[in-house]
Amino acid sequence: MSMDMKEKSVPAGYFKQHCLSIMDEVAATHQPVVVSKRGKPTVKIVPIAGDDEIERHVLARLRSGEGGMLVSEKELLQPTSLFAGWKDE
Repeated sequence: MSMDMKEKSVPAGYFKQHCLSIMDEVAATHQPVVVSKRGKPTVKIVPIAGDDEIERHVLARLRSGEGGMLVSEKELLQPTSLFAGWKDE
């Protein structure tokens, strides 16, 4: 039984017996697993994304037009010393 197409659901007793293999499965497939107790969803085991994966995801969204910057490129690349009140000498 699953909550939606992407989430596998297992009872707590099964999770307790197969914890390490479920963790390996989540890490390998990047698909979350919901653990239920007495038929009620209790916790969700989710994969942790590494820095490289997060960077690829963010860049892919920016390239596809799904995301964008809240400031102009010029403002983003402006030296922070201007905001700190430092003067060039």
